[in-house]
Amino acid sequence: MVTPRSWPCKTAQILKAEVLHFRHHKRASPCSTTRALGALFALSPLSVMAVEERASALVKELRECFNTGKTKNYEWRVSQLENILKMVEQREKDILSALHKDLSKPQQEAFISEVSLTKGSCTLALKELKHWMMPQKVKTSMTTFPSSAEIVSEPLGVVLVISTWNYPFMLSLDPVIGAIAAGNTVVLKPSEIAPATSSMLAKLLEEYTDNSAIRVVEGAVAETSALLEQKWDKIFYTGSGRIGRIVMSAAAKHLTPVILELGGKCPAVVDIDVDLQVAVRRIIAGKWACCNGQACIAPDYLITTKAFAAKLIDALILELKVFFGDDPMESKDISRIVNLYHFTRLSKLIDDYKVSDKIVLGGQRNENQLKIAPTILLDVPEDSLIMEEEIFGPILPILTVENLEDSFAVINSRSKPLAAYLFTNNEELKKDFVKNISSGGMVINDTILHVTVSGLPFGGVGESGMGSYHGKFSFDAFSHKKAVLYRSFEGDSSTRYPPYTPGKLKLLKALISGNIFSIIRVLIGKSDD
Repeated sequence: MVTPRSWPCKTAQILKAEVLHFRHHKRASPCSTTRALGALFALSPLSVMAVEERASALVKELRECFNTGKTKNYEWRVSQLENILKMVEQREKDILSALHKDLSKPQQEAFISEVSLTKGSCTLALKELKHWMMPQKVKTSMTTFPSSAEIVSEPLGVVLVISTWNYPFMLSLDPVIGAIAAGNTVVLKPSEIAPATSSMLAKLLEEYTDNSAIRVVEGAVAETSALLEQKWDKIFYTGSGRIGRIVMSAAAKHLTPVILELGGKCPAVVDIDVDLQVAVRRIIAGKWACCNGQACIAPDYLITTKAFAAKLIDALILELKVFFGDDPMESKDISRIVNLYHFTRLSKLIDDYKVSDKIVLGGQRNENQLKIAPTILLDVPEDSLIMEEEIFGPILPILTVENLEDSFAVINSRSKPLAAYLFTNNEELKKDFVKNISSGGMVINDTILHVTVSGLPFGGVGESGMGSYHGKFSFDAFSHKKAVLYRSFEGDSSTRYPPYTPGKLKLLKALISGNIFSIIRVLIGKSDD
């Protein structure tokens, strides 16, 4: 057994505390995750130190590679992006198979949300990279005349990407594509909770990309904590707010900038004037057809009026039957819960005595198959467990209000969500929603599709995250925008140099104002005192 003294760093101790908290409060039998974490406790102090030494050596190798300058070359970046695109196209069956092993993802869902989006990110980067890399010209002022200026995008250096398990392929490679496009060396730490995808990523990236600059580190707490102890030029983390705080704390030691893609309770407000069939189909697509609710942008709860709630529920029940059949537990078109820990967590939310009598649909569970049926609850109390935390599963509470405008206060009483959705044909309500609701992203009359628009940034605000990526925003996320001013030796003015005189001050003020007439008046001695 590893004692606290044998843990290599404060970060590891905090992560260990999270594991011990899980063990103490959950009586579930071991799953793949807990077995992996259990293996960590068997490590000797020497072994734990060896993990940290390997992490340190890895970062040193990648920094030496970056310092050669090869990753800054346009040709190198293009070659790596082309290889990743080739990898996705050639190994699509392997990718879909791994996603099915980890989450029982239906093939079509996995293709759309993981394979297709990853290919789209890579294709866009290849198409636009030369343009993204071009210096951006900036106007200069009279005070620097004659001069020119530009903003140069330069790579940050050595970056760490810590991925998550719900979209383990796309959410691993999308930021890696941005890091490569920007010219960095990169370490990817996939989630051990999706072991098949993690193992596949390690093998495929080793086979298809330049291993002197792009590496994958598999593992659990020991590996993650060892990586977080190193000095990076940027850390990109996708996951929970709880672990996000640990990542940010570790990064602060080295003043390392971070991008945190977290989550939160994403609301969806439904007005009475909508095309109800289309609206509920889009809600279902964003909730249950989106990794069975295990998505940070899935609708976490609905808000509608008391008068409209019954009609909305009837429509949801009808369309859910169309999507997943009379018995959704037998459907092959819906993902399973990722592991026993999360199955137990979600079951606890359903079994909470404050909401157990609020279920209007679903609630069925199969622990052996890690399946939970689509579950809808009506008018759950604000202080119930299900309203205190992000659900991240197939449970959908519906809150009711007298007037739809009252939903704004409900949403704003909580932490800012990663996404917010509104279904309405009321133009004024749309404007008010956009103006008054703060969220990472927003969609009117649909769910989740904003992540497919490459021209929109994806990221959170407040506790739902910081920083953004996708498309050019990914390139910018892993670049430093360097300000460069070019001057010649001509046009040197004595006004900036001592000895200072009233005449020099007048001319300096005129120059700063940029008013050509004021400058001329000073030069000919006609300026006002």
